[in-house]
Amino acid sequence: MVEPADRQSTAGQRLGAPESFGVSTLEPGLRPPIQAPGRKVSIRVQMLDDTQEVFQISQRSPGKVLFDLICVHLNLVEGDYFGLEYQDHRKMTVWLDLLKPTLKQIRRPKNTILRFVVKFFPPDHTQIMEELTQYLFALQVKRDLACGHLICNDSSAALMVSHIIQSEIGDFDETQSWQHLLHNKYLPDQDAIRDKITDCHRKHVGHTPAESDYQLLEIARRLEMYGIRLHPAKDREGTKLSLAVAHTGVLVFQGYTKINAFNWSKVRKLSFKRKRFLIKLRADPAQSGHHDTLEFAMASRDCCKIFWKICVEHHAFFRLFEEPKPKPKPILFTRGSSFRFSGRTQKQIIDYVKDSELKKVPFERKHSKILSSSSMPHRSSSFRSPKESDTAVPLEDLTVSAGQVDSNGMQEPPGAVCTTNGTLDIPAAPCSDARQNHKGTVSSPDQHLLNPGSPTSEAFPLKSHHPSGNANGIVNGEVPAGVGFVPPSQLSPLTSPLLGDAGHVRNDDEDEGRRKKFPTDKAYFISKELLTTERTYLKELQVITQSFKRIAEKDEEAFPVAVSNLISANYDPIHKFHQGFLTEVEQRLAQWEGRSNAHIKGDYQRIGDVLLKNIQSLRQLTTHWQKHSECLVELERACRSSRKAEVLCGELEQQKVCYLPFNIFLLRPLHRLLHYKLILERLCKHYPPTHDDFRDCRAALADITEMVVQLQGTMMKMENFQKLLELKKDLTGIDNLAIPGREFIRLGCLSKLSGKGLQQRMFFLFSDSLVYTSRGMTQSNQFKVHGQLPLFGMTITESEEEWGVPHSFTLFGQRQSVVVAASCAAEMERWVEDIKMAIDLAEQSNGPHLDLLSASPSDSKLLEEGGAEHESEEELCGSRSSLERQPQRGNTTVHVCWHRNTSVSMVDFSIAVENQLSGNLLRKFKNSNGWQKLWVVFTNFSLFFYKSHQDDYPLASLPLLGYSVTIPSESENIHKDYVFKLHFKSHVYYFRSESEYTFERWMEVIRSATCSASRSLPSTRKDNY
Repeated sequence: MVEPADRQSTAGQRLGAPESFGVSTLEPGLRPPIQAPGRKVSIRVQMLDDTQEVFQISQRSPGKVLFDLICVHLNLVEGDYFGLEYQDHRKMTVWLDLLKPTLKQIRRPKNTILRFVVKFFPPDHTQIMEELTQYLFALQVKRDLACGHLICNDSSAALMVSHIIQSEIGDFDETQSWQHLLHNKYLPDQDAIRDKITDCHRKHVGHTPAESDYQLLEIARRLEMYGIRLHPAKDREGTKLSLAVAHTGVLVFQGYTKINAFNWSKVRKLSFKRKRFLIKLRADPAQSGHHDTLEFAMASRDCCKIFWKICVEHHAFFRLFEEPKPKPKPILFTRGSSFRFSGRTQKQIIDYVKDSELKKVPFERKHSKILSSSSMPHRSSSFRSPKESDTAVPLEDLTVSAGQVDSNGMQEPPGAVCTTNGTLDIPAAPCSDARQNHKGTVSSPDQHLLNPGSPTSEAFPLKSHHPSGNANGIVNGEVPAGVGFVPPSQLSPLTSPLLGDAGHVRNDDEDEGRRKKFPTDKAYFISKELLTTERTYLKELQVITQSFKRIAEKDEEAFPVAVSNLISANYDPIHKFHQGFLTEVEQRLAQWEGRSNAHIKGDYQRIGDVLLKNIQSLRQLTTHWQKHSECLVELERACRSSRKAEVLCGELEQQKVCYLPFNIFLLRPLHRLLHYKLILERLCKHYPPTHDDFRDCRAALADITEMVVQLQGTMMKMENFQKLLELKKDLTGIDNLAIPGREFIRLGCLSKLSGKGLQQRMFFLFSDSLVYTSRGMTQSNQFKVHGQLPLFGMTITESEEEWGVPHSFTLFGQRQSVVVAASCAAEMERWVEDIKMAIDLAEQSNGPHLDLLSASPSDSKLLEEGGAEHESEEELCGSRSSLERQPQRGNTTVHVCWHRNTSVSMVDFSIAVENQLSGNLLRKFKNSNGWQKLWVVFTNFSLFFYKSHQDDYPLASLPLLGYSVTIPSESENIHKDYVFKLHFKSHVYYFRSESEYTFERWMEVIRSATCSASRSLPSTRKDNY
């Protein structure tokens, strides 16, 4: 298939492609394309490493066959970022059309050399998942620098060349580096800045080639000319300009300076007529709906058409969810161009790589004299879930085109992209500009965009973009006394003391008078998040090391001494360590803020050195974390064998300090390691590579990543075991819920169809069975089991038409069939998807589970077929009681799902672990005028409110399941910065943060609770079950 052009080794061998021994070693999706029969033609292609390869294709093969051969040859998975360019017979550089036959485009294949280059430059190189792809992007940047296409200042050029040299020859050696610069040309005027290059190279000691590629792309993507190819044009006055296209839209340059940009959301249509290129903009409401049309003159009609095609492809690649469908051929005649984009869009590439879990194939770098690493610490955001920052594009740059919304809540792209008259019709976006201004309002507000339940916000998380400037901190000092307090046991999660108008309200004038200026650097606010969450974490550790210890000492006979000693021996050292760590972080933040004179004597505006030192010390406590699963198991064993121990643990959970189930606190040390990792990733992404704090943060990130990966298996097993233990307390009528091999998948509310009509039931889906219950009138508000359906042999069908019930489906078990209905189409799809996955797992387990849920003898008759309907009217009334009637376990996740008619999966719980946050917020009610400062903790899908961070227990809580988080509209008159709004039915609350960073973080974590993660996450996240 491939013949070497000038040397014996092939590009595939240089890039690590294994030799063929008659057995295919390619990953799925990388099979060689099937070619049409006929005579073969040789096509010469110049690769990004400056080598040339010859590929054999059939005479009738379309361009896609040649392109796929190249991708297979390189073992390149993310090949859609690249393209093939060549000079046609008019001496114009054009892209190879993948849909047309190759030989119809290349007149003289023997005399034409195609160039394999980067075609689409994403705004953030972290969206590129494969190291090989990043290496090829780095080669493209290297070529653009050498050719003079990537214009930048001397400092940036020297820094980029230094990273290229680091990847090629390794650490700095004065003689070797000097000789390397003499024999290699990286810049047109390289000699003038040779000293700068060597000075930068000295600072890269220890960088691997992959890290050097990462830093090179990080610098390059910030340059104005990154990925820009200029097309000469003139405006109507004859001024010489240049047009270009990028992920954001169409750009206009004068020389190498960008003077205008037309975002895709503002462009209505792109077209050309002879030598004129036309940009038709959307109507501006401020100008009485007038449509602007901009006209540019290019050298010829061919130049116009070439640039128009590039615009069509960029719009489709970055803006659409999937490849546009071909238009039907007209019967009589055609008019205009039928050109369309061919290939996967950026979203499809990202989803494919995440879903496929392809093995990383090692490859060799042609110019590098050192070994390549196979992975990078910067790339892994979490071993649990992909972060929005990995894939999300700023909202104003990637506003989703309007289209049909499918039943998943995802927005489908419009069917037609190109019209038949050589134009590009760009459908209207929901909002042309979603930026929030400094008054907390939105220009052109649109709830379709701002509602987290909308298709746009689920596919691309909403981000607030404020102009850079001084961010004032929120009011310091304690909240005055007078906050009304009602015991939590008498409250509903929907109403709480701090969510009523009782209490002191601070006026805005007082706010401004006592406002204190804080540092405005984003790194400061990331470090402050570390401080605030560390304070909360230390309070949670005290529940184990102090509150539990007092309960255990209260009755020494109840708890075996071995259990108490085991917990103390493995949690006390961690608590002691974090006390010292918190003190160091507090001191560093005080120095950073200038609250002491220490900042005068040194540079303390950094946190990486503190993190690196303490994380290295933290590694010595690894043995204690490995024992935490044993602590959880032994505590449960003690409670199961001793009634006194179970009662004491119940007393502990009734204390105000234990605001979550006690077992969750036992998992907190493992969760905290994950939080450190996420904070360090944000710091590394924020800092430029030349920052003094970058190296320490990167080293700390590498250490904590290693620890997280090491403890990943322990954490997942503990979380599932803890969830089963928690559900056991909410259910009555079952035994042996927490058994080895059983996995919790989803819980939530469904309506069950019976002889009495639709009745609300709480369903619990496990890996081996589906259990349905109703809420009884017991003092503990437990859910009473009414039936179970083994998953082995179960089938599921939609039955809306059969029964006339919206969003209904039927479960056919081996002994019983059940018809259930969800509250909405999206909820139904989540249930159907998870049930089908659980059925597949049950089928793979080689038969029904031996330990299916078994009822206690008194309730065994309820589990017989048909026994589920014999419930009393008292139970039916109890199932409809309000949230305000719960004396004990009424505010658990199960009860919140029951009252708000929603569901939560184990995937949602796993994501909630990552999205924990603490800090000060100002809160305002719908009809009040002032703002009240509170210490707020977000965890376990709820907000917990304190007067200050020094309080030992929360005064109130607000479960967020079912809530929506948005930005206040202009009509609500919230003229403040960084305000977000929480609303559920008639309940409306406004919260105000201190900076743009904290505003975005609160929006991010609250959205994770208000929007079900399973809607937008790829299915691979559920493979853990």
